[in-house]
Amino acid sequence: MKVYLVGAGPGDPGLITVKGKKILERADAVLYDNLASERLLEHAPPRAERIYVGKKRAQHEMSQEEISAVMIDRARRGWTVVRLKGGDPFIFGRGGEEMEALAAADIPFEIVPGVTTPLGLAAYTGVPLTHRQHTSAVTFVTGHNVEAIDWGKIGSAETVVLFMGLVNFAAIAREMIARGRSAKTPAMVVRWATRPDQETLVGTLESLPDKIAKANLRPPATIVIGEVVALRERFNWFEKLPLFGQRIVVTRDRRQAAELAEPLEELGAEVLLLPVIEIIPPLDPGPLERAIACLDKYDWLIFTSVNGVRAFAERLRDIRSLRAKVCAIGPATAAAVEALHIKIDRMPKEYVAESLLEALALDDLAGKRVLLPRAAVARDLVPIELTRRGAVVDVVEAYRTVLPEQAATHAREVLARKPHWITFTSSSTIKNFVALAGGASLAGIKIASIGPITSATARELGLNVAAEADPHTVPGLVTAIQKAVRSF
Repeated sequence: MKVYLVGAGPGDPGLITVKGKKILERADAVLYDNLASERLLEHAPPRAERIYVGKKRAQHEMSQEEISAVMIDRARRGWTVVRLKGGDPFIFGRGGEEMEALAAADIPFEIVPGVTTPLGLAAYTGVPLTHRQHTSAVTFVTGHNVEAIDWGKIGSAETVVLFMGLVNFAAIAREMIARGRSAKTPAMVVRWATRPDQETLVGTLESLPDKIAKANLRPPATIVIGEVVALRERFNWFEKLPLFGQRIVVTRDRRQAAELAEPLEELGAEVLLLPVIEIIPPLDPGPLERAIACLDKYDWLIFTSVNGVRAFAERLRDIRSLRAKVCAIGPATAAAVEALHIKIDRMPKEYVAESLLEALALDDLAGKRVLLPRAAVARDLVPIELTRRGAVVDVVEAYRTVLPEQAATHAREVLARKPHWITFTSSSTIKNFVALAGGASLAGIKIASIGPITSATARELGLNVAAEADPHTVPGLVTAIQKAVRSF
């Protein structure tokens, strides 16, 4: 029984601390707020209870007292409870109040600090809050109550970071100027700092309120006032990333999404996860288990996907029985095979079934036994052609692909975010998506495909492909999107 008040960081899910991530991985319940990235919830076990307790200016999902009561209730059940808070629990995060409630209830607790918003904001806008030539002092202040603050004293600080002051900023700026701060002092406001949808407006103490009003900027946002703001023009790196501002949907199985999501995020994209496919075990594992039991009878072992390799590896007990040559359809599949300390004998130049057959063109397959562990539903080109060439091919179901639960609801939520791109890494992902949401739902959204077979499926469904990977790999898909974005 223990409650952890964990700082989630300012928005970028990669900014959570290592300790915070480890605690999430063993949580029984997670209470998360509006400023904590929902992507962090993926670190919690599937069984963990996820409770949204978000608080916005005009809407509170739960009161502070209710949040404390839920934490105490779950802890008394003997659970490990994580209160996941945007930024840092002790920097205007009401962590002190929650700590007091836990202490009063005699509940063990621990505080795990997080990257507070001003530090993340500074890093992701290229504006250092301190600089030897510009400032040696920083003041953090909340802008909720204009009358409660001595703006003559606060306003004279070299750098001022204003939390929760967007709505009242016009009044705050007037107060600071009236008490002697120069109206020409550089100032900026940043909304959703560190996230791919980060918005930044730069002006002066005098001009920024009008810019905020004209842009109709809404919370959450943080304001920085001081000479250091002038450095942004030189050092703004985040908003110059090649995919900054691009909202991209990843439709892969949730457990495999990171392979595509992470490189896109590193290039500045906002990634929306919409798994329209889930990899599950075969209905009957018997055929695969029997094939592996007599592995020494096969001359060739052919893998056409990473999933096939993983399903094979889960049931493999003794690699020493393998005498077959091994063929993998592409580098990702080959890497999965090599991770089992199995040598690859063939890999096609292009990562499609047709090229795989070309890679085997010079091999005498007459009478040779071939094992092909693959999805329950897949193209039959390879087994048909190998059989025509005299091979005895055993096609065994290694895994199945199904629609995830709640996929339709999730699709509506993701599409409501108005993505710029949607990625498809197999024909199954396209077919499942169209079955869920219909092809018309992709109007105005550019399609990126991993290769010609996937692209052909898209076109059969009446969809236009804006970018196709070459080579037909996940890194190739990322590069294809980059090139397409540059050309638009």
